[in-house]
Amino acid sequence: MDALARANQIRIQRAQLKRDLKSGRRSIHSLLLEPPEYVETAKVFDMLLAVPKYGRVKVNKILAHCRIAPSKTIGGLSERQRSELISLLHH
Repeated sequence: MDALARANQIRIQRAQLKRDLKSGRRSIHSLLLEPPEYVETAKVFDMLLAVPKYGRVKVNKILAHCRIAPSKTIGGLSERQRSELISLLHH
């Protein structure tokens, strides 16, 4: 039962985070640099999609450029992948 409550809490937090990314209240850069624990297991692809002006094609292109699998989680990013991604998102 605990696990279920925890999973629901994580889903609620992630949904709020996506809304914050969409509205500009949260920056994707700070999220990638210091991801909160509840985002560690979220897919990089899904989080990038929440950012305004980033659709599937653009996100796939960025991930391919950084050699990051679409199924990769935020917590699973290597330092190289994380810094490449951040530098690409600045443009």
